[in-house]
Amino acid sequence: MNAVTDAAPEDMNLLSDHDFRLVVRRFIEANYPAEIRNPPKRLHWSENKPWYMTLSRQGWLAPGWPREHGGMALSPLKQIIMIEEMERYGAARTNDMGIVMIGPLLLKYGTPEQKATFLPAIIAGEHVWCQGYSEPNAGSDLASLRTEAVLEGDTYVVNGQKTWTTLGSDANWIFLLVRTDKAVKKQEGISFLLVPMDSPGITVRPIVNLDLHDEFCEVFFDNVRVPASNLVGEPNKGWTMAKALLGFERIHLGSPKQSAHALQRLAQLAERMGVSEEPQFQDRFTRLRMDLEDLKALYETYVERLRRGEGLPPSVSMLKVIQSELYQKITDALLDVAAENAGLLEPMEGNRDLHPSGIFIAARPSTIYGGSNEIQRNIIAKNVLDLPG
Repeated sequence: MNAVTDAAPEDMNLLSDHDFRLVVRRFIEANYPAEIRNPPKRLHWSENKPWYMTLSRQGWLAPGWPREHGGMALSPLKQIIMIEEMERYGAARTNDMGIVMIGPLLLKYGTPEQKATFLPAIIAGEHVWCQGYSEPNAGSDLASLRTEAVLEGDTYVVNGQKTWTTLGSDANWIFLLVRTDKAVKKQEGISFLLVPMDSPGITVRPIVNLDLHDEFCEVFFDNVRVPASNLVGEPNKGWTMAKALLGFERIHLGSPKQSAHALQRLAQLAERMGVSEEPQFQDRFTRLRMDLEDLKALYETYVERLRRGEGLPPSVSMLKVIQSELYQKITDALLDVAAENAGLLEPMEGNRDLHPSGIFIAARPSTIYGGSNEIQRNIIAKNVLDLPG
């Protein structure tokens, strides 16, 4: 174990939040690779694997998993602290779909055989996962998905297409929501299936985005045969299982750290461009800073719920809406201040942390991923304000 964590207890929940934050901060500062700090783009597996394996060796790769499965068994609040410290230092997000999505799902719904097969392989970095949810014409309205899995004996035959599959070209496994019954209500005919990416009939095509990065992919399934033992939970209950993963994701996506990082970059850019003291900029910056303080205060109310051991109510969707829209406002200002530098596809000369167009482009889909803001507002309207559908 690294020297800075030698004195830490096996159960990190025994530490105060302050002490835990310091332990995490020191470990990151001592071990995180400097060359991939604050990356301007989402890193591929070949780039972030060393950090992934460092966390794995430390036993810190899966903060929320039980210790008997290689996790830290951290409380939700300490998981958030860990995320905050990663973001504060500029640590890249790893290929973490196995950790944050399929792992928790298997822990709750998987068979003993599935847990024994898949969970150790995730911790060891042997299985790298991607998510097969969205489809053409079934993004925000995910329950309209049409990728079909037909049971033939002890094998499912899968046909269809998934899109916006994050880092699909890096993964060797994909977890799918598939339609297994077309005769029932659309939310009730969906199942959850685990599929190796080297299966015959799978084609992966990268999607090059606005900053010429191939983070996303299309994945096509042409008579792909999958053992029925790779079905997680009960047939036609996949929608219920998928929704079970969303609560913690919403508070993570609502963290003010993304906007705080962007606002810090805006201040640095304004100083470099010589406009930081101009009244017009000062007014705009102050309004954004006040909005960020409001977001931080709201975020803390939900963190306090976790601190008390309470669940997250539907109103947590407000966090995601406010954070993502504020993030876009700040990056709009970044692009304006950048002037002639706004069109650069690489960081500005002399400071790799200043990449106005990169952070602007990164903010564009934030109101879409994790459930579009229109969907989040519908959740608030229905479940918080009790408005008619």
